[in-house]
Amino acid sequence: MAFPVAWLLPAVLLGALLYTSVGHGGATVYLAILTLAGYSAKSVSSTVLVLNIVAASIAFFAFQQAGHLKPRLFAFFIFTSVPAAFLGGEFPFTERAASILLGVVLLAAALRLLFLPKPPNLRVPMRGAWLYAGAPALGAVLGFAAGATGIGGGIFLSPILLLLGWCTVKEAGAIASAFIVLNSLAGLVARAPHIGLDASLLLPMGAVVLVGALAGAYVGARRLPPRAMQVLLGLVLLVAAAKALL
Repeated sequence: MAFPVAWLLPAVLLGALLYTSVGHGGATVYLAILTLAGYSAKSVSSTVLVLNIVAASIAFFAFQQAGHLKPRLFAFFIFTSVPAAFLGGEFPFTERAASILLGVVLLAAALRLLFLPKPPNLRVPMRGAWLYAGAPALGAVLGFAAGATGIGGGIFLSPILLLLGWCTVKEAGAIASAFIVLNSLAGLVARAPHIGLDASLLLPMGAVVLVGALAGAYVGARRLPPRAMQVLLGLVLLVAAAKALL
């Protein structure tokens, strides 16, 4: 039996604040909270995507207004990721397969937050095949994963951008937030006809996400988030990943 939604709102507020402070929408933490509370990941996937779009849109506006967006770099990832996200959302995963995939995604996100807060910089040249072939291929892979799991994919894109040495932390946040919005929209279009929105979750959680995202995005666009926030968020995702996988 699922927990009442009112009990979940403080955790949702904290999740929205933490995620938007680094330019993300928070789909992984919303899914983590709901699955830990007894909800089916597949049944709430469309609702989570709407929450993700709201939070990531606010994060994008804050980071873009602060001058952190690199439009040219973003374009190389997005033109393949959006159609791939739509295909991922249409892919006929079973409930168990979706749980396993979600668990893997949450585990990877948790390990990234706990152990790679600042990935090493490989200083890969942002030109030639690295940019013109590598970025679109990576965008397609992340887009499909985003659509299939009901997240935006930014949790993986931003550390990869930093690993390649193609942008700063705040620039990665701006690109990731835009990436999340468009991929989440594509995934929602694919899922909505089959998996409707849950108004009993969407309305209260949406209001809380709005408040948390406004605060988190403002803080994130102006200063780096404390390491303690990443550790706390990573631990929550680790527990949720274990629940989804087991």
